[in-house]
Amino acid sequence: MKNLVLVFVLLFAITPLFSQTLDELKAEQAAKKDSIAAIQGRVDALQGQIDAFPGWKKGVFGTLGANLSGSKNWYSQGTPNNSSGNIGVSVNGFANLDREKFFWRNAGNINLQWVKLDNKDIDTDDDSFNGTTDVFNITSLYGYKLSDKFAISALGEYRTSIINNFNDPGYLDLGIGATWTPITDMVVVIHPLNYNFVFAKDDTAYESSTGAKIVVDYTKKIGAVNFKTNFSTFQSYKSSDLSNWTWINSFGYTLWKNIGLGFEFGLRNNKQEELAHALAQEPAITPTPTFDNIDVKTQSYWLFGLNYAF
Repeated sequence: MKNLVLVFVLLFAITPLFSQTLDELKAEQAAKKDSIAAIQGRVDALQGQIDAFPGWKKGVFGTLGANLSGSKNWYSQGTPNNSSGNIGVSVNGFANLDREKFFWRNAGNINLQWVKLDNKDIDTDDDSFNGTTDVFNITSLYGYKLSDKFAISALGEYRTSIINNFNDPGYLDLGIGATWTPITDMVVVIHPLNYNFVFAKDDTAYESSTGAKIVVDYTKKIGAVNFKTNFSTFQSYKSSDLSNWTWINSFGYTLWKNIGLGFEFGLRNNKQEELAHALAQEPAITPTPTFDNIDVKTQSYWLFGLNYAF
């Protein structure tokens, strides 16, 4: 009995000591967390000064999506013995130079996707990966600053596909005008003097013309998130049939050591490409497709997969 009483006495005596020690540890932890937050605040402030410093700023991030599958004797589908796959990759990069009197902004976007369906019961079918989405776009913008937000500028933009139909069609915009930078990381280009060169082996549906070029680009990194949106349009002075626009959005979220999730989607409206597609149909469409009788559809693509940020 005496031993039991002694144990209880010791427990009641030791418990306050543990409580006191735990409270002291929590207080010390809170103080260190405050110190870490203060240090991180100073680091963020220094990074902001670095980002605002004139000079070259470069960045690259990309997304890889892949899906491979196969089946054997899976009779509930039309091709019970097959192997199939989808592979897609997108890359966004930029290199921007900012000086007191001028700037030079360069950007590129590539999105390539392949798909295959190999029917194991047919020896003559195509068992290779074939290109589907095919985007290649580069821009270069030079501006002479009139103020912090306005500049006289010249723009070159080239876009095409590269897997199957390189430069067929291909588009090259060259023009001059003004550039407005209303906020950090946003650029608005308005060039009323622009020539849209169109390259194609069959020029039945394609024609070059003069017009106005408008580009809105916003590229931003916030913590673990990389974000880029780019809207580019050409408005022909000759005919609205020769106008076009493209809007591409890219997102990347870093989860661990530059690796994360990425998503990209693009939209496009181009009446010349719609007409060329209609004219290439077999058997031929009747009546013969023209700009006046075709139904112009909005083109689109998307890609979701693993992302890597450099």
